[in-house]
Amino acid sequence: MQEQYTILVVDDEPDLQPLILQRMRRDIRAGRYHFVFAQNGIEALQKLSQDDGIDMVLSDINMPQMDGLTLLEQIPKVDPNVRSVIISAYGDMKNIRTAMNRGAFDFVTKPIDFEDLKVTIGRTLRHMAEWREALLARDKLVVLQNELSVARQMQQSILPTQFPQSPGYSVYGKMEAARNVGGDFYEVLPFDDGQIGLAIADVSDKGVPAALFMMASRTLLKSIAMGQSDPGQVLGELNELLEEDNEEGMFVTLVYGVYDPSTRELTYANGGHNSPVVVHRDGTSELLPLTEGIALGVQPMLRYAQNTVQLSPGDRVVFYTDGVTEAMDGDGEQFGLERLSKLFESPAAPQDPESANLLVFDAVNTFVGDTPQSDDITCLTLSCSEA
Repeated sequence: MQEQYTILVVDDEPDLQPLILQRMRRDIRAGRYHFVFAQNGIEALQKLSQDDGIDMVLSDINMPQMDGLTLLEQIPKVDPNVRSVIISAYGDMKNIRTAMNRGAFDFVTKPIDFEDLKVTIGRTLRHMAEWREALLARDKLVVLQNELSVARQMQQSILPTQFPQSPGYSVYGKMEAARNVGGDFYEVLPFDDGQIGLAIADVSDKGVPAALFMMASRTLLKSIAMGQSDPGQVLGELNELLEEDNEEGMFVTLVYGVYDPSTRELTYANGGHNSPVVVHRDGTSELLPLTEGIALGVQPMLRYAQNTVQLSPGDRVVFYTDGVTEAMDGDGEQFGLERLSKLFESPAAPQDPESANLLVFDAVNTFVGDTPQSDDITCLTLSCSEA
């Protein structure tokens, strides 16, 4: 149905009301316009206060009690979204200029040319409708931003913030979303036998869909890992569950490992993710060997191999997502794996995992500067020490 607009006509000439109703009768009968009338500015403000359905004011300038120019100043105090058109004597440019400065959208001159008036009314109401649509879109955006802010807080709240510590190891993780919500996650799972599970993951896509898939992946991973000790088996079972009901075709790359502080052995499986970096006490580093697994959620019945490495006191294992290595500066150059490794070459490089993580984040943020980033940045660090 066509929307009906209400127009308030403000003029003290008694002949104007029947003339407008007669000349605009077709639009009135068609339901396009509804006219209400006031004799002066004071009466017009009363009608505006009583009727919030008025869309437009068509006002003369010269009226008793309150003239049109004064009315223009008062209208925004009652309803800032009403559009005003002023009626002025032909050639009265001084008052027309004053009216436009006080917020009039347009003007028509006396004697009124009703064809010109119809065009002016149509143009004014179209502008008003576009303005209202813009305000509605803005309000929806504010609501969405508020909801995304809540979603971001919820997402951040499910990531570990308290990390297990023992004489044989320490661990720390952090994630910075590129948008309000992200697709990266990390997990630290302490087990009753003293071992810990460590995971880092990156979901395809960004924003809300990735965040939802991320939360499902993390929940399933925790559930499976609590009943299954082999990382390869964990990834296999997780892949089956993610692929089974994945109509959107999303996937997640993931490294999951189990660290035994009594032996300093890290057993892990890699599902298409960046290989973690092992940084030794002397500053040298190497990548954990890949286990040839592909991303989870892509196809069913996959087997994930696992590997075990022996760590030494002073070793740090830096798990990261490609938001670290693929972060770009203003020239399009990536941060890269080499820069990541060089952060720990100095003997003064931090040994504790929190400081090591912060070193990575600070280096990446300094490298990219003001360049907007399109990917989440996540880092999880395990530090080994004497048991």
